[in-house]
Amino acid sequence: MNIQWNAKDYTQNFSFVHQYGNDLLALIDGEGLSVLDLGCGNGALTHRLQQAGYEAEGMDASPEQLEAARLSWPELTFRLGDAADFQVDRSYDVVFSNAVLHWIDEARQDDMLRCVNRALKPGGQFIFELGGRGNNALIHGALEQSFAHRGLAYQRPFYFPSVGQYASRLERAGFRVTYAVLFDRPTPLNGADGLYDWLRMFIKTPFEQMDQGEQEDILRETVRALEGALYREGVWYSDYVRLRCRAVKEREPEGQEKPAH
Repeated sequence: MNIQWNAKDYTQNFSFVHQYGNDLLALIDGEGLSVLDLGCGNGALTHRLQQAGYEAEGMDASPEQLEAARLSWPELTFRLGDAADFQVDRSYDVVFSNAVLHWIDEARQDDMLRCVNRALKPGGQFIFELGGRGNNALIHGALEQSFAHRGLAYQRPFYFPSVGQYASRLERAGFRVTYAVLFDRPTPLNGADGLYDWLRMFIKTPFEQMDQGEQEDILRETVRALEGALYREGVWYSDYVRLRCRAVKEREPEGQEKPAH
């Protein structure tokens, strides 16, 4: 999924994305390890990893986000790369990823896991969190209804797996799963138009090829439909469900040989 990001708006209004990622650091076993922050965005978590004593580098597919990262943290290394199709010239102790993997199409998930495996040293750790089964179910359900009212099909643009589904993928890709949990995390959104702004930032591909007027009508209708469920005491919420995992590299991925550099 190729998204053009407004890096400034993302940093100013959606900082909770990387702030929640701070909890993931506790899953890293060891000190002073080399870490690749996969899908690093604006680099805030890469910097946090560096502050925690890790040798951290970032990788992202968005030139806009990487430009912001390099401006904020010029002392760190940031690479342009596709999470499902990358090679690196070194091996890492840890690949770390927060709120990124659900953006990767299901058909490319196994490719991504093979890339991660190859980037890790033997016994290396893959620490990550993504949207899990049921994530934003109310929001996507309301969008689906708004599309249907206009005779349109709403294609949910994310991959939200269960624990069992993702553990199986990890094992096929050469990992041993040592920790996996699926949990609800209702998340407050910033501002009086918090849900509308969230929709504009994160739900892009279903609106491609649609004129602005129809987009606006659908967004406003969706917000009205969700007010009773997601607006409480003057604050909008998103109905997040997260899947958090730690996996250890045991072997090379099934059916794949490590390419020579």
